[in-house]
Amino acid sequence: MKTVAEKGDEPLSQEERNLLSVAYKNVVGARRSSWRVIESIGNKTDEKDTQKKDIVNEYKEKIEKELEETCTEVLSLLDDHLITKINLKIRETIPLNDANGEKNKAMENAVESKVFYLKMKGDYYRYLAEVHTDEKKITDVKNSEEAYKEALAITSDGVKVNKAKSEDGELQENTLGALQPTHPIRLGLALNFSVFYYEIQDKKDHACALAKKAFDEAIAELDTLNEDSYKDSTLIMQLLRDNLTLWTSEDCPDDQDEN
Repeated sequence: MKTVAEKGDEPLSQEERNLLSVAYKNVVGARRSSWRVIESIGNKTDEKDTQKKDIVNEYKEKIEKELEETCTEVLSLLDDHLITKINLKIRETIPLNDANGEKNKAMENAVESKVFYLKMKGDYYRYLAEVHTDEKKITDVKNSEEAYKEALAITSDGVKVNKAKSEDGELQENTLGALQPTHPIRLGLALNFSVFYYEIQDKKDHACALAKKAFDEAIAELDTLNEDSYKDSTLIMQLLRDNLTLWTSEDCPDDQDEN
């Protein structure tokens, strides 16, 4: 999937995009789980047991290195290839409407892909922030939040695109790409961004407000759900509700993100 993402000038199809996401999610997910287990063992190990402490720390560093390498690879793919190709596609002066007056699907798909990739960027900087400390963590948190915020703005406001020149020779700027509140990508973004606020920045009020807003807006427009996205959308809505329940209780176990 890395090779597929790097080759060609055209953006990935929806199927290729999903395969890329799942491939890296499985690789990183295994190491995130391992890191949490070894971190827990280290916290429970007696400081006097230096031999065990050394073994735990050595293995923890090994996991962190693998996690960092994979996340860095994904982020490089996103910045150097995937997001770059999408930005070029969006900047093309493709008519916003087709011959039948319907919205241009190629442009819509390009904007949807940009949200998907920005969300992915926010996720992988978040994974790095989970294991990094000091200056590295500060940078990861900043980059993650910026990516999430840019994606969130697009889902609600769309992006500015140029239509063909008008009769007086001026380019007409139009907005395209806002996603429905029930769209699974928009819901998944809200879910993961809220987890970022809760777990990484310890901004519990921000997390709850974001998750509640996304859930309430989706509930209000349930009738817009189509058969293709019904299962994905309702599953993410359930995760949003579950997290809200956990976050508003006194004893909160691990939060859930789209993984």
